[in-house]
Amino acid sequence: MSKVRGFEIVSKYKDMEITLPKRATKGSAGYDLMAAKDIIVPSVFKALQGKTQSEPMKSTLIPTGIKAYMPENEYLLLANRSSNPMKRQLAVPNGIGIIDSDYYNNDNNEGEIFVQVINYGMDDLEIAKGERIAQGIFSKYEVADKEEKFFDQRTGGFGSSGK
Repeated sequence: MSKVRGFEIVSKYKDMEITLPKRATKGSAGYDLMAAKDIIVPSVFKALQGKTQSEPMKSTLIPTGIKAYMPENEYLLLANRSSNPMKRQLAVPNGIGIIDSDYYNNDNNEGEIFVQVINYGMDDLEIAKGERIAQGIFSKYEVADKEEKFFDQRTGGFGSSGK
């Protein structure tokens, strides 16, 4: 049976007991993505102390240690867990993340998936390895008629598909 869609562990995490994403129930649309290591997500309010207006606020990238493969006409939508904003004051600053099919095994980072978050709570938040941080939903998409047939080659991670 050939591979159609799924998850694999990124080579640098191969011996680090990473758990592949899975759905919690039969009716769950999303696969739970977990943190690959312990990480601190700083409070944006604490980070504001001592900063000047010209210093930007920064998101935190949480590594998952996994990559996703899928057919060309699909993507993996990364969404915040519904409990994160209410219980942990965690938000995905761009609303959702999109993992394109050609992100898998790209030259820059092997296609490792990171979840971008901000902590709008008053205190820094400790995320432990193995904690569920987001969900991934495989989705199909359509393309426009008479689309240009020449495309740039993917070269890496965040923002790598645009010029």
